Amino acid sequence: MAKRLIPTLNRVLVEKVIPPSKTIAGILLPESSTKLNSGKVISVGPGLRTNEGKTIPPSVKEGDTVLLPEYGGTQVKLGEKEFYLYRDEDILGTLHE
Repeated sequence: MAKRLIPTLNRVLVEKVIPPSKTIAGILLPESSTKLNSGKVISVGPGLRTNEGKTIPPSVKEGDTVLLPEYGGTQVKLGEKEFYLYRDEDILGTLHE
């Protein structure tokens, strides 16, 4: 359902990743250890336009896992899921395994 929302300009639609509160072995993790604010990029706008009319593409692409700021973003609810819209420059970085 979120594929229907295509962000404009340099905006990025992100679904926040909820970290597990328990390990596979059943050990409960403290809240502070699961605090990493990350999300998965669902959709990306075409990019920002310069004064000359050229398009500057966003630095992230669909499927990337990104590090998000603690505050900010616009909450969007589509169906039962919550998504957030961020500007490309507000995203702190990409996470790789």
